[in-house]
Amino acid sequence: MAEAPDEVIFEPGPNEMRDPFVRKELKRATIWLGLAAAMALVVILIQPILIIFAGLVFASMLDGGVRLLGRILPIPRGWRLLIVMLCVVAFILGVFYMTGVQVAAQAEQLRSTLEIQGNRVIAWASGLGLMPGRSDLNGLMQQAMGSFGKLTSFVGSAVGAVASLLMVIVIGLFVAMEPRLYDRGLQWLVPSDSRAEFAITIDRMALTLRRLLAGRLLGMLFEGVLIWIALSLGGVPMALLLGIIAGVLAFIPNIGAIVTGVLMVAVGFSAGMHTGWWAVATYFIVQNFDGYVVIPMVARRTVDMPPALTLSSQILASTLFGVLGLALADPMVAMIKVALERNSERAIAEDEGGT
Repeated sequence: MAEAPDEVIFEPGPNEMRDPFVRKELKRATIWLGLAAAMALVVILIQPILIIFAGLVFASMLDGGVRLLGRILPIPRGWRLLIVMLCVVAFILGVFYMTGVQVAAQAEQLRSTLEIQGNRVIAWASGLGLMPGRSDLNGLMQQAMGSFGKLTSFVGSAVGAVASLLMVIVIGLFVAMEPRLYDRGLQWLVPSDSRAEFAITIDRMALTLRRLLAGRLLGMLFEGVLIWIALSLGGVPMALLLGIIAGVLAFIPNIGAIVTGVLMVAVGFSAGMHTGWWAVATYFIVQNFDGYVVIPMVARRTVDMPPALTLSSQILASTLFGVLGLALADPMVAMIKVALERNSERAIAEDEGGT
């Protein structure tokens, strides 16, 4: 006859799900595993994420044009968006039609000029012992180009760049057609008790992004046209192409200005000392006027971001995400800045309400 057990334990064991301690620890583990999975997905899907964000940036540009046009023409939003798109397409096609042949010829001339000037600088620096030999220099350049990583290898493909541009345009058009639809969709993803605060933050982000892009476009137009006129007056070769490049690179502050200056000086000195110093003077005059007059005037109505923060974000974004990350660094930082400012305002309001 079997003996009865002295004591039977009825509490759940540590391996049973009905144990409160096990459920609590499992919830914690699920949160950390979910966070790690989200970070892995961001790394894996960084290319489409950047393309989607670029589409939102393009949509903000279109939305700004539609709102500005609405102050003049009280017509439905769809018609205003159509007018803005037609104006953009007409401007691009008109520029290429009037300057296409000239720009194409100057682009080939610019490539050969930069190659010759680069070889002269390398030979001069190597003769002074300031730079390694050509074989070592090629190795260093390959390592530098490879530092962008595999995440940005798609940027180097012309087909990938065109496909990405088309996707950015399509996403921007759809969002610009019905921005409130996507705004409501984002709010549905947020808990109901936080939707009011989320809506305020999103509206401020959209306003900041529109102001930032309006300032960038104004600076691009001003800098491109002024450099083109000044270089043409000084007889610098490829003035039109350099003006277009300067205008495009003006979308990226700091780094774009440095690249523009290097190109202008290289092309200027290729035609002689006189044109070289004219190019140097043009660069400094235009950059100083743009930096101390135009940008401060625009910054009063747009976004006030410290230059060191802007440059640091561009360096980090270009290293992590390549050319596309460099171009989108400012909008990303501006939106993060708005979110942090709104969070600070809410915390201050809660503290004042509690006291």
